[in-house]
Amino acid sequence: MKATQTNFLKFLEGNKQLIIPIYQRPYSWKIPQCQQLWNDILRAANDNTISGHFIGSLVYMVDSVYLTAVIPKLLVIDGQQRLTTLSLLLSVLSKAIRASNEEIDISSEALEDFYLFNRHAKGSERYKLLLNQKDRETLIRLLEDTEIPDDKSQQLVDNYRYFEIQIHKPDIDLNALYRGIYKLMIVEISLERDHDNPQLIFESLNSTGLKLSEADKIRNYVLMGLQPEKQDEIYNLYWHPMEKSFDKTANSELFDRFIRDYLTIKSRSGTIPNIGDVYSSFKIYVQDKKDTLIKEIVADVYLYSKYFVKLAFAQETDQEIKQLITDINTLRVDVAYPFLIEVYDDYIQNKIGRQEFISILRLVESYVFRRSICGIPTSSMNKSFATLSREIDRENYLESLQIALGGKKSYKRFPGDEEFRRELVVKDIYNFRGCNYLLRKLENYEHKELVNVPKYTIEHIMPQNPNLSLEWQTDLGEQWKEIQAKYLHTIGNLTLTGYNPELSDRPFIEKRDINGGFADSPLRLNRGLQHLKQWNETEINKRAESLADMAVKVWSSPCM
Repeated sequence: MKATQTNFLKFLEGNKQLIIPIYQRPYSWKIPQCQQLWNDILRAANDNTISGHFIGSLVYMVDSVYLTAVIPKLLVIDGQQRLTTLSLLLSVLSKAIRASNEEIDISSEALEDFYLFNRHAKGSERYKLLLNQKDRETLIRLLEDTEIPDDKSQQLVDNYRYFEIQIHKPDIDLNALYRGIYKLMIVEISLERDHDNPQLIFESLNSTGLKLSEADKIRNYVLMGLQPEKQDEIYNLYWHPMEKSFDKTANSELFDRFIRDYLTIKSRSGTIPNIGDVYSSFKIYVQDKKDTLIKEIVADVYLYSKYFVKLAFAQETDQEIKQLITDINTLRVDVAYPFLIEVYDDYIQNKIGRQEFISILRLVESYVFRRSICGIPTSSMNKSFATLSREIDRENYLESLQIALGGKKSYKRFPGDEEFRRELVVKDIYNFRGCNYLLRKLENYEHKELVNVPKYTIEHIMPQNPNLSLEWQTDLGEQWKEIQAKYLHTIGNLTLTGYNPELSDRPFIEKRDINGGFADSPLRLNRGLQHLKQWNETEINKRAESLADMAVKVWSSPCM
């Protein structure tokens, strides 16, 4: 390893190409980072006492294969963000110089030839900086001042436009700006593949850029130590397709969650890594598998990622399975994913049939929902699901799962029908997180023509208004205040309607008989209301019990 303090622009001079390897994350600096760099450059430009401004290290790896090329190629290990951002600024400055009549220390042509392009090279070797696949074409188009592609890297474009706006402000002196850039200093760190461990050096660097996600670190760890051709193979076969499948969200935490679940599955004891420490846990996992090729490990990670994505985004062509996954996601129980991923794998491998897979999904949904209704703390569920697969007899898959869940005691229990009914009829359902889910499942139970419940609003049959009308007070009796307080938000008093403003606080008979009222409703939840003459404590309890009868079928208990 060689480390040298050097002038940034001097470093760029001469024929060379700085390549961002495929394992590096895409360009990620945003406007605040560009603004900080811009301000630092202006400060250096306008202060004659500053001879140089340090902007961090630039770490690259040299390989004998690359060094013997006509254009020597350096693989950038650290410094991509600053290097790319300054290339954007130099391109903007070059174009501004070309459009200006000012006398300046450097011409537009010289600036481009020295710092942006390898003058006599052809093809991709023409560019001093070659970004990874996602960003490459956008940067080239910006440098060449040609049309930006439709699938552009938006961050590159946004930052380029930011520098354009700044540089055209009336108080900007282009010559002073160039002098400010010329004062930028770096520590140039050169590594040799055969003698240095780039991964250890990478981990020890204190980067001034944006913090790497756990996913970024894992990708670097997996690919950095491989020869370039192996990097390309593994990246293109497994890693890039996996990253694309997670591109539906910009949140890198979803990938971190997947790696945590993958490591949980692979742990013999069901140990669940801390979400902020999955990189370290992954390294230990790989190091323990000494006899396994990294390609085999990544292929396995890729396989399990497919199941995670199917679960996280409900990507399933079978509509019944897709709806069950959507329902489970509605309950926000991603702690069940390690178990469900394994079940998904068994289903795809034809170790269980479609109907058995559906029954397992329903059982998991019932277990989670019943516990939620009964107010059982969720803190134990992550450990329960992490080890659940080990309690299953693969020869008697569903039956053994029913026994495993049904046999859990205390805070891990699967609430029985009696407990579930008892808690459901008295629970404040209206303020329950799963209220809409609950009403939708009840409304559509055993229906092939599903009702689009989100089109409707939740209706309190007995109104929420604390100042109930005389008609309502008469129906409810002398204890109307106590009855309203006790039953207002319970399942017996809740239904669905498309006529919420029309029903409002009207007396029950009017709610029943007006156009769009209960007697006119096509919804199952409103059946039985059309024949009632009043709404009171007795009727609320009767309806609650009726809905509870349906609920124990919708969210069934294990058959033991």
